[in-house]
Amino acid sequence: RMSPDVASTRPLIDKLGGRPGAKVAIVNLDNDEFVSLLLTRTQDIVKGKPLEPCDLVFFGAESPKDLSKIKELKGWIEPNGAIWVIRQKGGRGALRETDVIASGLAAGLVDNKIASFSETQGAMRLVFRVRDRPRAVRQQRAGVARKRSSA
Repeated sequence: RMSPDVASTRPLIDKLGGRPGAKVAIVNLDNDEFVSLLLTRTQDIVKGKPLEPCDLVFFGAESPKDLSKIKELKGWIEPNGAIWVIRQKGGRGALRETDVIASGLAAGLVDNKIASFSETQGAMRLVFRVRDRPRAVRQQRAGVARKRSSA
């Protein structure tokens, strides 16, 4: 296991779960370089509200007020999907990590991963608790885990 003091060498797209064919929505995030990076994995990218549930939502937030949108975004993701909240790192912005965590919890989501999005921005992943996901998704996941352990 790598020391937390050592920067990861994994590509950003891998850290953020950008899988081939993933359905992605981008909200309040104007970053053409990132969109180009996403396009190396999937063409299914929309800016704003998707027509059907998606795997990943990348949401740019600058102030605690912006985080009220998380409750709405929760309805946009698949049960095993995620919302990545992109914010200024450290003390550079008005938004703190604890604000994102609290807003996620208020929406019924938990944080389970952070990543460096850029030199100035960090990303925090919010997901449904496993117990809050529909039963079929939990059973499908358990089947995958059983296959891995028997291999």
